[in-house]
Formats: sequence, structure tokens, C-alpha cells
Amino acid sequence: MAKNYLRFSKDKIVIAHKALVADTFWLRLKGLMFSNSMGEDKDGVFFDNCRSIQTTFMRYPIDVIFLNKENEIVKVIREMKPWRMTPPYFKASKCLELMGGALPSELEPGDKLEVRCIS
Repeated sequence: MAKNYLRFSKDKIVIAHKALVADTFWLRLKGLMFSNSMGEDKDGVFFDNCRSIQTTFMRYPIDVIFLNKENEIVKVIREMKPWRMTPPYFKASKCLELMGGALPSELEPGDKLEVRCIS
């Protein structure tokens, strides 16, 4: 089964060059658990229909962006540590996870991201 990837950007700032779309039960369940880093095949993981996340069994901090249906940023979490859980963000419908510290400092709630399929 082929994996799907997305590119996220705002203006000329690329947030994720190649974010893996977690579109199967197993990809959604595993997410980034038990990994030591994002890996060479991706620089982010994207979850549709997602209002909350947890970092159980993760080994490194992540940056998190929650988006609404129009791809506007609802919430930004920087350097979320392992073994944490977010509250539900009811205005969100999607989530992008990146390596901790990878998120550009100028991103904030209300910004709209461009999302393109690259696979």
C-alpha cells in the first residue's frame, strides 16, 4: 500500500516538506510512538479528524499544529514533551506533528496554511 505525503507552507515558509498522512488505523495508532526521530522518509505526521493528541511512548519532544477545516491554525504547541496529552481543541479538525524546535517562530493561531499533496 502506497503512503501519502503532504507539503505544508505559509507564504514562502515551508513548515513540512514531506508529512506522512496517517490515514490507516495502524498509522494513526502508532504515530511517532517508539521512534527515535522523525526518520529520513518524513519530516512530519498529519492526522485528519483529530482534535487531541498524546505523546505516550515517545522519546523526544514534538511541535504540534492543530488546524480547522479551512487549514487555519487553531493552536500551536511547541516542544510538547513525551508522556503528555492535550485537551481537545473543538475548533480543530486536523493535526500536524513535527520534530520539536522545527516550527518557525512566526507561526501563530489564525494563520492559514497551504496544503499540497506530493504523492
